[in-house]
Amino acid sequence: MAALQGALAAEHAAVWVYGVAGAFMSSTLARRLDEAATAHQARRDATERMLIDAGVPPVPPEPGYLTPEPVTDAASALRLVITAETDAAAAWRSVVERSPADPDVRGAALEALTAAAVRATRWRQTAGSVPLTVPFPGTP
Repeated sequence: MAALQGALAAEHAAVWVYGVAGAFMSSTLARRLDEAATAHQARRDATERMLIDAGVPPVPPEPGYLTPEPVTDAASALRLVITAETDAAAAWRSVVERSPADPDVRGAALEALTAAAVRATRWRQTAGSVPLTVPFPGTP
């Protein structure tokens, strides 16, 4: 349950990050930002339901989050969403590693890990980052 709570915390943070990033990105990226935010909101809600169904109160979102650097323009906003996706992938990888007995939780975690890794790759491409992908998403 601790790993699932960590993944929920990462989803809360990602939802917040996309709200911040949207203020700095061009309107041409608005649809992608909305799709990513919606995906994180849905994952957050599903994770909260899993925890509640298991009789565990879900961790609430923080009132705000520290960013690794000030977000002042589109480039720093892109780096922030890449960080959020990387953090989400790491949190979901932890759930995959710690949930071998529950195939439903493990499957949901693998799906979340994959989705975060794909979004991170797409944002890296948009930002012109190299490399676009990492060998094992969710690992430092």
